[in-house]
Amino acid sequence: ALNKLSLNLYENQVVSFLGHNGAGKTTTMSILTGLFPPTSGSATIYGHDIRTEMDEIRKNLGMCPQHNVLFDRLTVEEHLWFYSQLKSMAEEEIRKEMDKMIEDLELSNKRHSLVQTLSGGMKRKLSVAIAFVGGSRAVILDEPTAGVDPYARRAIWDLILKYKPGRTILLSTHHMDEADLLGDRIAIISHGKLKCCGSPLFLKSTYGDGYKLTVVKKQSDTRNSTGL
Repeated sequence: ALNKLSLNLYENQVVSFLGHNGAGKTTTMSILTGLFPPTSGSATIYGHDIRTEMDEIRKNLGMCPQHNVLFDRLTVEEHLWFYSQLKSMAEEEIRKEMDKMIEDLELSNKRHSLVQTLSGGMKRKLSVAIAFVGGSRAVILDEPTAGVDPYARRAIWDLILKYKPGRTILLSTHHMDEADLLGDRIAIISHGKLKCCGSPLFLKSTYGDGYKLTVVKKQSDTRNSTGL
């Protein structure tokens, strides 16, 4: 459950949502995407209230849940086409965006392959890409790199950074390095409360303990010698 959580998100930024299991990250994202109604309080996404205007919000909202929402009997191309159609994009625009995204995903050779034949990393990359299709301006990514190998993880990072301009992105993660690398700001949540929020540099300088480096110099073996 959330407890008086207050947070501002800005366009052209990634906010890394960091917290332990059960901290409230997924609950927050579920409320923002309309899966759960808030029991109190509210939120606005590009000026629209989540309590009364979710239909308008969903036109510009992209979501990547913790678990892939993919169809085994559809191809990579058909997935991107299907989710773009849900956003009512024109066919010509869909084709252009789809071609570019498949290239950015490095899945050109898997374009017409059924999803059930893809590796776990490829499926996760596709799920993240689906969140960006259709001109989504607000993008919510719930642990986008969960369960993938280091190579796929790096590819997903590159994809998020490439598609960041013009979008407002909220990304939840358990990984400190991921939050540091991707986040323009990091929001740390615990037991439903926001504990702190700021740039990685600000948080390190404000709350970091720093580090102590001890250098031991090796003593050189010097011997006095007398020349005859």
